[in-house]
Amino acid sequence: MKPIRAWTGALLALALAGLAGAQDLAQYEKQVTQHTLKNGMKILILERHDVPVVSFHNYADVGSANETVGTTGIAHLFEHMAFKGTTTIGTKNYQAEKVALEKLDKAYERLADERRKGTRADPEKLRALEEEFKKAQEEADKYVVNNELGTIIEENGGVGLNASTGSDATRYYFNFPSNRLELWFSLESERFLRPVLREFYKERDVVMEERRLRTESQPIGRLIEEFLAVAYKAHPYGQPTIGHRSDLEAITRAQAASFFTKHYAPQNLTVAVVGDVDPKEVIRLAELYFGRIQPGPKPEPVSTMEPPQEGEKRFDVEAQSQPILLMGFHKPDILHKDDAVFDVVTGVLSGGRSSRLYKSLVKEKKIAAAAGGFPDFPGVKYPGLFLFFSVPVPGQSNDANEKAIEEEIERLKKEPVSEAELKKVKNQARARLIRQLQSNSGMASQLAFYQAVTGDWRNLFRQLEDIDKVTADDVQRVVQEYFTRKNRTVGYLIPERTEQGGGE
Repeated sequence: MKPIRAWTGALLALALAGLAGAQDLAQYEKQVTQHTLKNGMKILILERHDVPVVSFHNYADVGSANETVGTTGIAHLFEHMAFKGTTTIGTKNYQAEKVALEKLDKAYERLADERRKGTRADPEKLRALEEEFKKAQEEADKYVVNNELGTIIEENGGVGLNASTGSDATRYYFNFPSNRLELWFSLESERFLRPVLREFYKERDVVMEERRLRTESQPIGRLIEEFLAVAYKAHPYGQPTIGHRSDLEAITRAQAASFFTKHYAPQNLTVAVVGDVDPKEVIRLAELYFGRIQPGPKPEPVSTMEPPQEGEKRFDVEAQSQPILLMGFHKPDILHKDDAVFDVVTGVLSGGRSSRLYKSLVKEKKIAAAAGGFPDFPGVKYPGLFLFFSVPVPGQSNDANEKAIEEEIERLKKEPVSEAELKKVKNQARARLIRQLQSNSGMASQLAFYQAVTGDWRNLFRQLEDIDKVTADDVQRVVQEYFTRKNRTVGYLIPERTEQGGGE
């Protein structure tokens, strides 16, 4: 999902007072410094001297949509690896560790070859190979300094160290005191200049456990995974970001290293620095540290396109759970001219307790505990889905909730939104944007996102202008065009059936 768009500080107050968007953008163009290194890496800098703190956001333009068949989950797995250190961080003796890691890889290859034989595998040989792999892992572990990267950051006042992987991107971020600016450039450039994929097979097990906890053991997780698989038959948006278990079990350290080489070229990285900094010093340090990374070919975007859906798709997932409904409609990507219209549709149907879905399903009909909808699922770089959801209250069904959502969609198709409701939605959008982006970290995230995905950070500010231009006719046209039965996928999470039958 694309980040929430917002403005900050005194400029936001001016926006509320009614100044034109162009004036707001002109003001920020004076405050944001943009620089591209010779190797193609992009740097965005916004000065804020209120407190001696800096937020850093490193946006890698690679996510699960860039994975190939057989390696699902590798983008997320590499995200984990990026915290394991470098040739100088996280190791007691890298030269000895390197030899141990090479032996570990060979031991794993022999074990994997035997496992691939399935029922033809020799049990005694398997046991011997498993023992060999275990000993090789123990040898490699002798050289590891656990979490040294995180310890260095914490000891120097860093907070919020984290990362996330989605369909479109992988993001790395944390905050530092402003007097640790050079340390950030040193550490962050090192982990993308000389990463060491240590403890790889252990971390792969961690990711598989994460999959078990978040997807396999969670009915809603299984529903969402199945929903994407049904809604997409060609585009990789249909693959789970966490990866399929069989792929995770088979991915090797060599494959992860190859994935890094292909997708982490400096041309694929966008860094936003927001806070108590001098832009000239930021640029100097960026050239000094990130300039060491050699450029490589920028990966081609995903070429597979999802064909138009030729009819409604429906499915059930049975689990020990209350009923839950998902309903999704295919829609264009973030660069489409109607992107802002979908944001307005979201506000009308799902913008808080005064929205149509909440009022109808939760307050008036009392058939749902929660109901709403949002665009941009699971990503924005490529055509995604507008996803509706509802959680029926006890005694009510998915079917009744589906019909109620359909009624609100049909109402939008037939009756233009009133000017009063349209104005309210736009005011809510403006207020929401103002609230959400007052922090340095929030602004850094937005700047990096819009630069990497739309090609221009300025679109962060132009988005509100586009929302203000949306008319009632636009809303009606878009809903009529995209929210059709032929273009939708419907998934029901239903209680497990007993031997005597049953259902919801």
